[in-house]
Amino acid sequence: MRIRSARRSDLRLLQDIERAAGEPFRTLGMTSVADDDPPPLDLLESYRRAGRCWVATDPLSTTGDRPLGYVIADPVDGALHIEQISVDPVAARRGIGRALIAHLAVLATEQGLTALTLTTFSEVPWNAPYYTRIGFRVLPEAELTEGLRTIRGDESQHGLDRWPRVCMRRDLLPARPSAAVAVGGAS
Repeated sequence: MRIRSARRSDLRLLQDIERAAGEPFRTLGMTSVADDDPPPLDLLESYRRAGRCWVATDPLSTTGDRPLGYVIADPVDGALHIEQISVDPVAARRGIGRALIAHLAVLATEQGLTALTLTTFSEVPWNAPYYTRIGFRVLPEAELTEGLRTIRGDESQHGLDRWPRVCMRRDLLPARPSAAVAVGGAS
């Protein structure tokens, strides 16, 4: 698996991944989620230009460097907030989502951020239960930051509250100083 920054030429493929990733929601009766439009190209381009859009590829597969999944993220209240993460269903269960999240964890730690956050459906098996398995916890109302409250308000306006949703957080360990820094600091 290779994680790299998205290229402009990837953006239409990311929209295709988003559409395909939405289809399983149809089986749960969540047709408006399945039918929701993917992020517009100009929004994806703004994330790409800001260096906050990454793709997962499998260079050893027949698809080569073609994205199989993607993630976009924003810094929110001292954490890196996963705005969207999607994996093409044909590549599901290969650890792509987990690899993208691990990549974000490293980047967030390097930037001095304390956690990864996201909002998700609490009762969709590949949403909150999955994130719980990989180290996220549901935030009680009292722990929501102002930024997360704003995000949840926007989601509510978009109609996502027709199904139970939660905010989740995965705390990150602070970055360790490199050996060179530690040795240099001791003199």
